[in-house]
Amino acid sequence: MTRPTAAHVRDEAAASTPVRLPMAYVLPLRAHDDDGLDELTRYLRELSRWVDVVVVDASPPELFARHADAWRGLARHVPPDPALRGRNGKVLGVLTGVALARHEHVVIADDDVRYDLPALCAVHQMLDGVDLVRPQNHFDPLPWHAWWDTGRTLLARALGGDWPGTLGVRRSTFLAMGGYDPDVLFENLELVRTVRAYGGSTATPAWLYVRRLPPTAAHFLGQRVRQAYDETARPAWLLAALAVLPATAVALATRRPGLLLRAGLATVAVAELGRRRAGGATVFPAHTSLAAPVWALERGMCAWLAVGRRLRGGVPYAGARLRVAANSTRVLRRRMTRRRPDDLVLWVETGAAPAEVEGRAPSYREAIRRGPS
Repeated sequence: MTRPTAAHVRDEAAASTPVRLPMAYVLPLRAHDDDGLDELTRYLRELSRWVDVVVVDASPPELFARHADAWRGLARHVPPDPALRGRNGKVLGVLTGVALARHEHVVIADDDVRYDLPALCAVHQMLDGVDLVRPQNHFDPLPWHAWWDTGRTLLARALGGDWPGTLGVRRSTFLAMGGYDPDVLFENLELVRTVRAYGGSTATPAWLYVRRLPPTAAHFLGQRVRQAYDETARPAWLLAALAVLPATAVALATRRPGLLLRAGLATVAVAELGRRRAGGATVFPAHTSLAAPVWALERGMCAWLAVGRRLRGGVPYAGARLRVAANSTRVLRRRMTRRRPDDLVLWVETGAAPAEVEGRAPSYREAIRRGPS
């Protein structure tokens, strides 16, 4: 029997599903300027034809007002629930948005993620069978820094799966497990581990490709140590990164450059396996495999800087300092065993709900009580 291609699976899902999906799309946002507003508005206009869109906007007041004008009629545009407490603003946006979602199937996506209808249909169908779906992002267009980071993507694909800027989740599972910790840095890993600790099922379809816009070069360069810090939540990956510089130094000190050449070729070969996995050659150009050794050397340097940040108390992130990249599954399971049966939300401040503000969305706790409308 011929194995179906990724394109066939996606197109089949789109063909068998109504254009208007019973699905919510949650976009946590914190903008600092109007760059990209027109393009994002066009994307939201297209999305609104297919799914319900909830934008949880933590932008400054003047930008929030401009967004409200631009997106009126396209999305529910709300601020993060003020009852929530946590240092990772993206997670607070997700907690707010999932609570307000009107449907069981929810897509969570960063503001640079660009779904098409077949990908949304595929996530929707997969959520019928699992609690969480982790798709595969790819950069388009591909400037030099996106090419560089694609080396990481290909290695991750070859070794189990990459971490994208989007996840699909069942709302009932998300609420029943109490959301996830908003005081961690690697929030997608935290959400996946929390679902698994709760007993939920997850899927990582390597064939499900979702486009992502590349960051600016300045933003890319400014995130190198922060992204390396994520690996403090995955000790095996961190140790591998920390070994790169010592191994390189030994090879140079012993005048054995052939070892470095063979290591580089092996890294390219592993990346090429990731590139070809599940039809990946259709979205990852052949030359992106050559970025893998470059990225590995950079990650080896940044891993040592990340360890230094860890020893100094954490890494700066959006005006806060976060020490924990992600909790281990063991810690999350222990935390869940201490919960009361009615304790749906672990990170909402206890006490009376704040007074209603005119025009403000219902609080997270109120939304949980009401359920999907």
